[in-house]
Amino acid sequence: MPAPAAWWLLCLPLIAGAFLPLQAGINGQLAKSVSSVLAAALISFAVGTVALLTLVALQREMPSFSALKGLTWWHWSGGLLGAFFITVAAFAGPRIGAMLFMALVLAGQLAMAMTLDHFGWAGFREAPASLGKIAGLLLILGGVWMIRRS
Repeated sequence: MPAPAAWWLLCLPLIAGAFLPLQAGINGQLAKSVSSVLAAALISFAVGTVALLTLVALQREMPSFSALKGLTWWHWSGGLLGAFFITVAAFAGPRIGAMLFMALVLAGQLAMAMTLDHFGWAGFREAPASLGKIAGLLLILGGVWMIRRS
């Protein structure tokens, strides 16, 4: 078992998670304003790209051409997954509401996380699925059902 994480390391994912429904709402309003879900996703990514380019330039951490050349399709797929999420959030979030949207996102994230951990895929350490983890995921799915009903 790894050493306990510093408190701030535990706070960062909590804060990032709290921003997800806000981001979905902002991008949903952006999509309505520009009359296009895909254009809203593009604008969102463009702003994020400019911010990251600025930070990378300031930190002088620009990767070399040979490092970029050595990447496989798998390394590039993270950006596609991000674009998919932003587009789905801008489209579905405003239509189903923040609570149901995030409950479904959480259920999907935990199901994938358990799979990645179980098999040790995508650079994660191997941590087999257990009855407790499966029960926790089923409780989250029960929560999705309860949110949907109300």
